Amino acid sequence: MHGKMKAQMFYAPGDVRFEETDIPQIGDDEILVKVRAALTCGTDLKTYRRGHPTIIQYVPSTFGHEFASDVVEVGRNVTKFKVGDRVVGANTAPCFQCDNCKSQRYSLCTNLQYLNGAFSEYVAVPEHILKYNYYMIPDGLRYEYAALLEPLACAVHGFDTLPPRVGDYAVVIGAGPIGLMFMDLLHLAGCKVISADLSDHRLELSKSFGVETTVNAGDENYIDQVRKLTDSKGPQIVVEATGFPSAWEAAFEMARPGATVLCFGGTKAGSKVTFDCRKFHYDEITLKGVYHHTPYHVKWALDLLASGQIDGSKYISGYYPLEKAIDALESIGRQEGIKYVILPSGTKEDLGLR
Repeated sequence: MHGKMKAQMFYAPGDVRFEETDIPQIGDDEILVKVRAALTCGTDLKTYRRGHPTIIQYVPSTFGHEFASDVVEVGRNVTKFKVGDRVVGANTAPCFQCDNCKSQRYSLCTNLQYLNGAFSEYVAVPEHILKYNYYMIPDGLRYEYAALLEPLACAVHGFDTLPPRVGDYAVVIGAGPIGLMFMDLLHLAGCKVISADLSDHRLELSKSFGVETTVNAGDENYIDQVRKLTDSKGPQIVVEATGFPSAWEAAFEMARPGATVLCFGGTKAGSKVTFDCRKFHYDEITLKGVYHHTPYHVKWALDLLASGQIDGSKYISGYYPLEKAIDALESIGRQEGIKYVILPSGTKEDLGLR
């Protein structure tokens, strides 16, 4: 397909322009998709504000990475999809060849292939991502809910490293989209979930995600409050989903003996934290970091969305046309919503099932 399309184009931090650019051309092993629904993401907000060392590899560049679409063109060698299929996928795929991949640590692949362009009308999906991390949208699943696949896969990856048991206390620090997904998952596992955040508004929102009680992390004695809510022992599971070093330290401090602390929120380079080594050793605290997703967790996440175990409608705070995508990102930056749907064309009514 030849011609022009509208897109949000990244030129430099703070310099994103809504303009026309060429529709990407596909090779024999690729597909061209028409974006039906894209979603805002904290990573896209950070990219807009300060760039990104791996996602933005050249400028000007399309950007955005959570989206669901229709296939409008297929390469001559493609048999997995056909024109008209509703599809969704992850924004990366591992190489399966590097040392980390050979150790099945696919999220640590040193040759990850990236896919950008959610905030545009058309996207060319490369062969490797198409082969390993792209799927038909299951019948009955709306486009905007299917577009939750990538962030949910990240949360599922983190959840998969935890040892949740029915009745365990689980604290999630940070009630943003990823934190809410962890709350959903831990609730499904039968945990007693406590939400901690600085925003009363976000704490109120988190009550729809399986949370039993909330604690404002800005309170001077909030760690003591958590202990009182967990039989005066602290939680068995703590998930840190903010990326602030102070939250990492609080997560460690509130954990009971034998607890697992998952530090999922990425910090700025060079950030340092301080832990009580005696507590770490004698209380046998498991402290771990988890990053990104794997093909296994992408498929798991899709199954959760398709089955309705994760209700996508709870995550959608509103809809914006493509030309207002930056306004939507700024709204996310002000913590006014969870995720906003960006519509390259049409209205939300056009996202209905067919």
